[in-house]
Amino acid sequence: MKFEGQLALVTGASRGIGAATALALAKEGAHVVITARSADDLEKIEEQIHQAGGNATIAPLDLTDGDSIGRLATAISGRWDGLDILVLNAAMLGSLGPVPAIDGKEFNKVLTLNLIAQQALIAGFDPMLRKSENARLLAITSSVGRKPRAFWGAYGASKAALETLVLSYGEEMRNLGKIRTAIVDPGKTRTEMRASAYPGEDPASLKPPSAVADRLVEILASDFETGEHFQVS
Repeated sequence: MKFEGQLALVTGASRGIGAATALALAKEGAHVVITARSADDLEKIEEQIHQAGGNATIAPLDLTDGDSIGRLATAISGRWDGLDILVLNAAMLGSLGPVPAIDGKEFNKVLTLNLIAQQALIAGFDPMLRKSENARLLAITSSVGRKPRAFWGAYGASKAALETLVLSYGEEMRNLGKIRTAIVDPGKTRTEMRASAYPGEDPASLKPPSAVADRLVEILASDFETGEHFQVS
């Protein structure tokens, strides 16, 4: 098993890419802490992991509640010494529309989850990542973070900022510890977010979340270098 004896944390793990990634990591021996807002949905994923012979711990929380991330970090560090894998997957799409029409309140919510909460996660788990002999952090992005697209300004801006944040952290850690960071663009994938953005698209024409999860496992098991950007075709 690729991750026997390792601890992983996956956010947004109640469905889609997050859930598939948690299951894939658990199948490879990692103990996976899975987070999302819905305890019921997390319990279903936890049951799937257990049925597959893996181990998981659920942590229902709202990442937009800043205090919840600190409490989670305290709880996990009280049980384990180091964190080997951190997958920043949780995100929200928000409404698609022209930049002048962006609703300020909704934009604030998008930035809070897609960017500010991600920084809080990095800050909260930095001590545990430093204790790992081979810490890896992957952040899930979107092509609109690098190639702006009409009507995707709010979401794209949040992802562009996330990439800068994560890769900056990787550069800071390059000579200070064994922490590597990289960005992964899952591409067209059969998720609820994709269906919301493209309601007329045939889901059968898209790859399943498990295909992305398998690629994430390959990346995490490899000797990737900090700063790499992966595209899942």
